[in-house]
Amino acid sequence: MHQLTIRGFDGELLRRLKVLADSEGLSMNQAALKLMRRGAGLERGGKSFAIGDAINKYAGVWTGDEAQEFDDAIRPFGQIDPDMWK
Repeated sequence: MHQLTIRGFDGELLRRLKVLADSEGLSMNQAALKLMRRGAGLERGGKSFAIGDAINKYAGVWTGDEAQEFDDAIRPFGQIDPDMWK
C-alpha cells in the first residue's frame, strides 16, 4: 500500500467527504479513496462523482460505434459547394 498526503481541502470538498463517510459508514480515508476511485473512473455506484458523468443519466451516452455513425451521417454537411458561393 502506498501513502499520499493531500493538502488544500476546501470547505465544500471536506463537507462532501464527511457526508459520504457518514452515509456509508466509512472512515475519512476510505471515503477519500472511494471518491478518488470514482473520479478516476475506476469505480461506479451511487451518485457519480466523475467529471462529465453528471448529465449522462439525462442526456444518454453513445457507444463508439454510434458516435462514428453520427459523424459519418453529418460529414456531407461539412462540404462547401463552390457553386453556391459564387
